[in-house]
Amino acid sequence: MKQLFFLLLAMATGTCFAQQHKLEKIWETDTVVAIPESVLPVGDILYVSQIDGAPWTADGKGGVAKIDKDGKIIDLHWITGLNAPKGLGIYQNRLYVADISDVVVINIKKGKVEKKIRVADANGLNDITVTDKGVVFVSDTKQSKVWRIENDVPALYLDGMKSANGLKVVKDGLVIGAGKDFLKADAQKKVTKIADVPQPIDGIEPVGNGDFIVTAWSGWVFYVYANGTVETLLETHEQKKNTADIGYDPVKRIVYIPSFNGKTVAAYKLL
Repeated sequence: MKQLFFLLLAMATGTCFAQQHKLEKIWETDTVVAIPESVLPVGDILYVSQIDGAPWTADGKGGVAKIDKDGKIIDLHWITGLNAPKGLGIYQNRLYVADISDVVVINIKKGKVEKKIRVADANGLNDITVTDKGVVFVSDTKQSKVWRIENDVPALYLDGMKSANGLKVVKDGLVIGAGKDFLKADAQKKVTKIADVPQPIDGIEPVGNGDFIVTAWSGWVFYVYANGTVETLLETHEQKKNTADIGYDPVKRIVYIPSFNGKTVAAYKLL
């Protein structure tokens, strides 16, 4: 009986390890990206928000860069004159950028700022996600709020989301990183917990089957299963390299990681 028990335990352990994931680096840019916070893959282009200054200061130094999917720099100064741009979202020809108290709308074809949507009392706009109908959600980390913008009109959607940061629209609701709490709000705004993550959440990307890749700004990347189990994929905190708001290519299973103070963007294959 003991032999059977240990055989079953070994089989279970082997299955557990077989299910583990890892990240394998493909490329990394030189340290020329001016404090990259968010990466958004669109077609063959990576749009990258660049703070290029203090993270919450309206200094006009920020902008958006364009990099190709092989890591080649296309234009580090594609959009300039922003403040401390962070999260990015897209709908049709519009690129939405969270910029402290405004959501900046960029006309992609023209490469110009089209307008700025002021969010009342906001002073910490951070991540952005957009539905397939063009409805924008943006987090205000400092106010612990989530805003909903439809037809360029903002309205408070959720309050009391402590340190709300990462957002992602999914089929059945809105996924939210609020501190270490990984949450989901359904269409009726009922909030449930998916998982407890070891570090405060920044970027969120779904990878299928209800699983997610989640980053912590301080230098951690996690794989979060639909059942709430958390795996560590990558640690860069000891190298003082951040892991901010990631982008993800679900077809090629490539994760694009901006290193913030590391001033690079790197691509990793999810295995």
